[in-house]
Amino acid sequence: MTAVRQRKGSKGKEPGPSIQNLKPECITEPREWFATGGFSWWTILCITIGSIVGVSLGLLCCIYVATLHENDLWFSNIKEVEREISFRTECGLYYSYYKQMLKAPSVQQGLYELIHDNTTESKRTINILQRMNIYQEVFLSILYRILPIQTYLEPIYFYIYTVFALQTVYVFALFITSWLLSDSWLAGALSGVWYILNRVDTTRVEFTISLRENWSIPFFALQVAAITCYLRPQLKPIHQRVVLWLVFVSTFCFCLTWQFNQFVLLVQALIIFTLDCLDFFTAEQVVSLYLMQVMSLLLVWLLQFCNSMILGSLVLSFIVSVLFIKHFQTGLKTGSFVIRVGKLALHTLLVLTLTFTINYSAKKILQLKSDEHIFKFIKAKFGFGATRDFDASLYLCEEAFGVLPLDTFERLAGTVLLYPYLCTLSVLFILLLLVALSNLSTNGSGQANREKEDRTFTMRPDVAYNLLHTVFFGLLAFSTMRMKYLWTGHMCAFAAFGVCGKEVWTLYLRVLHCNTKTAMRLIRYSVPVVILAFLYYKFWPRMMEEISELREFYDPDTVELMEWIR
Repeated sequence: MTAVRQRKGSKGKEPGPSIQNLKPECITEPREWFATGGFSWWTILCITIGSIVGVSLGLLCCIYVATLHENDLWFSNIKEVEREISFRTECGLYYSYYKQMLKAPSVQQGLYELIHDNTTESKRTINILQRMNIYQEVFLSILYRILPIQTYLEPIYFYIYTVFALQTVYVFALFITSWLLSDSWLAGALSGVWYILNRVDTTRVEFTISLRENWSIPFFALQVAAITCYLRPQLKPIHQRVVLWLVFVSTFCFCLTWQFNQFVLLVQALIIFTLDCLDFFTAEQVVSLYLMQVMSLLLVWLLQFCNSMILGSLVLSFIVSVLFIKHFQTGLKTGSFVIRVGKLALHTLLVLTLTFTINYSAKKILQLKSDEHIFKFIKAKFGFGATRDFDASLYLCEEAFGVLPLDTFERLAGTVLLYPYLCTLSVLFILLLLVALSNLSTNGSGQANREKEDRTFTMRPDVAYNLLHTVFFGLLAFSTMRMKYLWTGHMCAFAAFGVCGKEVWTLYLRVLHCNTKTAMRLIRYSVPVVILAFLYYKFWPRMMEEISELREFYDPDTVELMEWIR
């Protein structure tokens, strides 16, 4: 059996780079960056310092997980066959396609072998590019052929270092999201530190390198950051178009690299639909975000040789239904409160009815049954009936598809992440309900729009989106433990926004009757610095101790078996 044992006769590596002490200078960003288009020297200095801190934290996370992987397996010292054995279950399968592309005489021959694969399934020839999301392996193999790195970097190292490098993208995306929400890069620093310290619950990249989620979730975080930027008030049209292209590119990369993309995008589409109904988004924003999702899915459909599972996905049926009914159901946001609620109820009913009708018809026409086991699993999981389907029953037996364990919250509370997250979530959710009720009480006229600006309580669209994002994906994580990695990363950014942003502190200071600029500035800068200092004092020694533990991969039976097969 495979075991990880204490390493013999080796010296520990030097400790990695330390987390720098962050000072409250140059930490704020005026919200009119994109609105005015002007950049003062102070703004440029703030952007520069914040960007350096964000990239540094991303690189720190990358180096940290790479060091843990090396120290846990002694990856640089074991044989090639042992390195490949360390890719367990489907991880090894995905890596084998990367290796197959590199061994092919040419890129064209490698692609032909993947399109006409007769080794993955017994007695069947299948198109791997259509069946699985392995374009990342194809792209990496081509990149490795092109770049002049073959002499000093082995293919397997190029593969794993690329995955680890995506953690830099992930942390930087969280950094940008919290920075945009709070107008302070201290929030970004706090979110990055929280992500690293809660590594057990935010990622499992160091021991499941090839899993599709480790490729895709960084792009999903980048998409959330782009949507947050797109929804900022008073964004110029040219900036909107640029950010929308970033939304499209990140959504496309996310969809191309993970087979569960359609279910994640369905949750996101429901968030957009909810905020549209509650009058937080403009019609242009809603249509644009929906179109980015549709265009990304259709492009992936083409690249996957017209994969019928994408056309038969529930999210495409839902978006088509929403846009169709939205076009014909005029006057949805006019009338008194009771009339608007009635219109929204009818609108929701029509959308759901048309969604299931289109989806059922599409699956019948395409004769699609490949995703039926997923819906059977969901039905059985929530007690709507038992299932005899093998795949669905296998999911039910897997611990990863069970309910989120309670010890997760103990770990999150230990890093002081859970408490500010819950405070921010509860306060802003109540505020969201109040603003939603106020929106529904207006009739959509110009006078009503002027009334919105004069309200005591308001909520920006980017804040509202991130609030419902963490709520929806939090519920998904509660129901299915494997999906917690979609939630916990954003949880770090949202909690950091609560600590460093003005929204929550303004409400608290109003209650205490001391809502002054001086008090606000003092709290927004001092509280995150105190939290960062505490986290450094408590966890830095633990991280150094964790890095100093040296083990090695040990599985002689499997190695002997593989060598015998060769």
